[in-house]
Amino acid sequence: MIQIRSETAADMPARERLLDRAFGKTRRRKTSERIREGRVPSHGLAFSAVDAKGKLVGTLRLWDVVAGSAGAALLLGPLAVDCKHQNKGIGAALMRHALAEAKRLGHAAIILVGDAPYYARFGFSGGPMADLHLPGPVDRARFLGIELIPGALDGAEGLVAGCGRLEADHRQAA
Repeated sequence: MIQIRSETAADMPARERLLDRAFGKTRRRKTSERIREGRVPSHGLAFSAVDAKGKLVGTLRLWDVVAGSAGAALLLGPLAVDCKHQNKGIGAALMRHALAEAKRLGHAAIILVGDAPYYARFGFSGGPMADLHLPGPVDRARFLGIELIPGALDGAEGLVAGCGRLEADHRQAA
């Protein structure tokens, strides 16, 4: 039995190990990481999948960004599932949960860099991203978006940049 719940501070060490295994030690060099760097996830939009013993087996976070002229949006990533638990629907469950929560909280759009065939089943496509760009190299075929509010990415152009709460501010408030 897998439970999806809000991420806790106690999840952090296991989360970092899971991400290192899933993406390798070079994961912090990716363009999406530059956008997330020094920031905390969007309020209420960081999730953990845990097994019956409470062991972290999956993670997904959403981050506040400005998507060029479209304005406020979310950046999804990373999504990772422990290799021993892959192909059991955990990643899909995390995705459905995150999409539902983002929509419930009133967010307009989500963008990501990822495997188009995987994310297409959730409604992501490259079309809305045609005139948006990231602050570094990205495979355009992997630059995807979804509108949670119809029309949110219509005509969007320009740079995607991080705009969420800074880690330092978050630590001071805690």
